[in-house]
Amino acid sequence: MIFTVHNAAVYAYTGGKSFNPAQPTLVFVHGVLNDHSVWILQTRYLAHHGWNVLAVDLPGHGRSTGTPPASVEEAADWLIALLDAAGLPAATLIGHSFGSLIAMEAAARAPARVRQLVLLGTAAPMKVSPALLEASLNQPLAAIDMVNRFSHALLAPPPSVLGPGTWVPGGARALMRRVLASNPAVNVFHAGFKACDAYHGGEAAMDKIEAPTLFIAGRRDQMTPPQAAQPLIGRARHGRLVLVDAGHDLMAEAPEEVLSAMTHFLSP
Repeated sequence: MIFTVHNAAVYAYTGGKSFNPAQPTLVFVHGVLNDHSVWILQTRYLAHHGWNVLAVDLPGHGRSTGTPPASVEEAADWLIALLDAAGLPAATLIGHSFGSLIAMEAAARAPARVRQLVLLGTAAPMKVSPALLEASLNQPLAAIDMVNRFSHALLAPPPSVLGPGTWVPGGARALMRRVLASNPAVNVFHAGFKACDAYHGGEAAMDKIEAPTLFIAGRRDQMTPPQAAQPLIGRARHGRLVLVDAGHDLMAEAPEEVLSAMTHFLSP
């Protein structure tokens, strides 16, 4: 589906199903230098089991036009505007990494509009190493290789990941290169990392959130280790943590575990 938000086109993957106003809606927000496709293994199932799915491309990423958000706060306002454009009084927000910060901040700014919140690979604060931040600006292809080394814990994926022979790190690297190339006007890699690094409002945001919150973390995550989410988990009013055997790319490395955690948490 295509929505218009702030005079720009926003692409949202629906899992191959038409939008049904009678069903509850799940809005998925990806991380830095990713797009809607990182959710493919979860959204396909959920779209065929009673939910509307809107897996968006952030502004200036993939199939969405517009200017990439310069801050988490700006992206959160954009996400709330997307709910308006989609005619959604309320929805469940699901975010990964940078997307988890966006979903969390949006839930704090509009608590009555968020039924449930799912945060994957999150941290407070989500600091980016100076070396990686610099490389994302001046040597983005080298930085992509660095991120993929840090993001993956498994040498070979389980058979449930798109079938035997799938190379998860290679696929992730190709996606990041494609998203980087999709916007020749702005370095969306550096913009996303800079926004993550500059955001310090996580704990204050969690204090304002009223929705039940599920935290999903990878036991072997080197980008956002499980302990980095503890300041948020401790402040969540209705928080729950699920650990899966994966690194930062947990939706691809542990797709069934992530989906199981979601389906047990989500309520129609």
